[in-house]
Amino acid sequence: MKIKILDARSRELAVLEFSSAPTLDQIKKQYQEKKRVDTTRQAFYAVENGKRGKVIPAGKEPIADLRDGSELMFKDLGPQVAWRTVFLTEYFGPIFAFPLAYYLSPYIHGEQVQLNQTQIIATILFIVHFVKRELETIFVHVFGNDTMPLFNLFKNSIYYWGYAFLVAYFTIHPKYQSPAEWQVYLGAAGTVLSMLGNFYCHIILKNLRQPGSKERKIPRGFLFEYVTCPNYTFEIMEWFFFSFMIQSIPCLLYTLSGAGQMLPWAIKKHVGLKKLFDGKDGRELYPKNRKVLVPFIF
Repeated sequence: MKIKILDARSRELAVLEFSSAPTLDQIKKQYQEKKRVDTTRQAFYAVENGKRGKVIPAGKEPIADLRDGSELMFKDLGPQVAWRTVFLTEYFGPIFAFPLAYYLSPYIHGEQVQLNQTQIIATILFIVHFVKRELETIFVHVFGNDTMPLFNLFKNSIYYWGYAFLVAYFTIHPKYQSPAEWQVYLGAAGTVLSMLGNFYCHIILKNLRQPGSKERKIPRGFLFEYVTCPNYTFEIMEWFFFSFMIQSIPCLLYTLSGAGQMLPWAIKKHVGLKKLFDGKDGRELYPKNRKVLVPFIF
């Protein structure tokens, strides 16, 4: 079986030969041998009416639609980096944002900040949040995609590091005024409970897949009975509580920015799971009453 590989202008790049219908991994491996393009940079698409069609999904199964003489369109994704590396890097900087804001305060503000109770609690919770993220990245998260573009490493790091140091600057500040005590305690309690809820959701998601398996299952239990992405729900709640606790506009902006990113991700996942688990051909039916982010509402 011969498979023609084309570029975006339908020019032939290579002809790959297989004894039977190949998997995407086999196509990538042979293309790497012929063209010296690392497999992590490769993406292949179906050719529809001479144009690039749907992407060929990853998988260990042979690509059923391929025939002798079939054509695939190739795209070079550019330099790639592991998802885990990106996550570890983007969460690393924020761990030091509040301590640096404190120790550098004589150089930034001309005086040493005398931390009050709210600033101490905020510092501890902020550090714990990002240490938790680092540990989850190493021990909990299962990444569906092996790599992402190298550019994302810099883009994501600028986003997280920038917001972290912005929030720290205005919180660890000589003129910072603490909200009422009840507000601080309520915000701190909400932050901790939301953080724990988020962690528990991640554990449930981790236990859905066996090591090395890409089988999709319907998450069940806890808040998953009511929404598709409770991990996002708790993440957003955590940052709203933290913003409430320290009464910070920069932190509220970070919260709204994060919620704005998580919303389309949650909708996409919700739609995808409903499409996958349609109740046909022996597949499970995705719970119809399950919402996206907010139980019973949205």
